[in-house]
Amino acid sequence: MAERDIIIKVDNVYKEYTLGSISGRSFYEELLRRKNKEQAKLPQRKKINALNGVSFEIERGEAVGIIGANGAGKSTLLKILSRITAPTSGKVYLDGTLSSMLEVGTGFHPELSGRENIYINGTILGMTRKEIDSKIEDIIAFSEIREFIDTPVKRYSSGMYVKLAFAVAAYLESDIMILDEVLAVGDMKFQKKCLDKMQELSSKEGRTVLCVSHNMVTISKFCKRCIVLDKGSVIFDGDTGEAIQEYFGEKKSTETFIDFSNNRRFLWLQRDEVRLLTAEYVNKNDAVFWEGEKIRQHFKWKYNKNIVNLCLRVEVFDSVENPVCAAFIYDIDSRDAGEQGEITVDMDISLLREGKYKTIYTLFVRDTNNESVDLDCVNGLEFEKKIITQSEIVWHSKSWGSIELPQLEMVEVQ
Repeated sequence: MAERDIIIKVDNVYKEYTLGSISGRSFYEELLRRKNKEQAKLPQRKKINALNGVSFEIERGEAVGIIGANGAGKSTLLKILSRITAPTSGKVYLDGTLSSMLEVGTGFHPELSGRENIYINGTILGMTRKEIDSKIEDIIAFSEIREFIDTPVKRYSSGMYVKLAFAVAAYLESDIMILDEVLAVGDMKFQKKCLDKMQELSSKEGRTVLCVSHNMVTISKFCKRCIVLDKGSVIFDGDTGEAIQEYFGEKKSTETFIDFSNNRRFLWLQRDEVRLLTAEYVNKNDAVFWEGEKIRQHFKWKYNKNIVNLCLRVEVFDSVENPVCAAFIYDIDSRDAGEQGEITVDMDISLLREGKYKTIYTLFVRDTNNESVDLDCVNGLEFEKKIITQSEIVWHSKSWGSIELPQLEMVEVQ
C-alpha cells in the first residue's frame, strides 16, 4: 500500500474565546487575575469553545468541503489553518505554502494598489519578482478589473476586491488554497469561472483546496469529500453526498427567532451603514407553515448612518441551496444614524411546494438606475411548508422546481 501524502494534519485542536468586551478589565486587574490569591476576587468571564477537539488529515491534491451552520466553527478553523489566529490547544501541521481568501480586508493593504498587493502576496509565498511577473497578466485578466489595477484597493467595491483576491489565490504558486464563501460574490458568469478554476487547480495542478460554502450545489460539484462541523466538533467526515444529508439531518425547522448581533456577515459585503438586529416568526412555536398560512415575520435593525428609503429583500432557497424566489418591500422608512427601525411583514408562500426552505435577508437601497445597493445581508430563519390537500400528481422537484403555478384554465376543447 502506497504511503499517504499528508499535506494538512489537524490534531485535537481546541479554540476558546472569552465572551464579553475585550476592554472589560484593566491591565492592573489582569495582572491581579494571574495571581492565584486574587483569582477569587475578580468576576470570572464565561468562556466558549469555538472548536472542540477537531482532528482530520488531508492528502495532497484533495478538494475538501467544510460545511455547517453559522457558529459551527468553520471560519475559526480556516483562520487557524491560515495562521491568523492560534489554537488554544492542539497542533496543526502544514506541509507546504498556503494562500487563503477569507473575509474582505484580509491579505491586502488598503493604501496600496491592486498591482502592488499582488507582488506583496507573491513575496510572502516565497516567489521571486520574476516568478510573479510571469503570473501577473493572468491574475489581472482573470480578476476582470484591469482598469482599476493601479488604484488603491481601499477604493474597490467589495465585488472587485473579492475578484482580485480569488485571482491572486488561484494564480500565485501555493500548495494549499483556502476559500471561504468565494462563490457568494459576483455574477453567475464569474462564479462559474471561479468553480472551473478551482476544479482545474485540484485535478490538473494537484493543488490542495479547502472550500467553505453554504451552497450545497457548489460543494457537491467540486468536493468528493466533505467535513461537517456542528458546535465546534466534527460530526461527519466522508463522502460529500452523505455529508450533506448529515448536515440537513442535524438542522431543525423549529427556530423562530434569530439574533444577528454575533452573526457572520457575507464575505462580499463589507458595509456598516445599517445592521439587522433580530428577526422572528410572529406567534409561532415552530417554523412549520401549513397550506394557506402566510409567514408573518418581525424585523429590527439599527442605522449607523443616515439612510433614505430603506428596502428589505427576503430570498428563498430549497434544501440544497437552489434559489427559488424572492420577496421585496420598498421604501420602508428613512432614519438618522443611531436610530432603530422595525417592521412586521406577511410573506405569501401559497405557490411553494411542500418542503424545507432557507432564507437570506438583505437590507438595501436603490440607486439612480433602480439597481439594488445591498447594505446588510445575513442567513435568515428556515421554514417548512406543509400541504394538507392531496396532490393530483407526484411532484418531481428536480425537474419542475419548488413553485407550482395555479392550475391551467381550460378555454376550449376541440
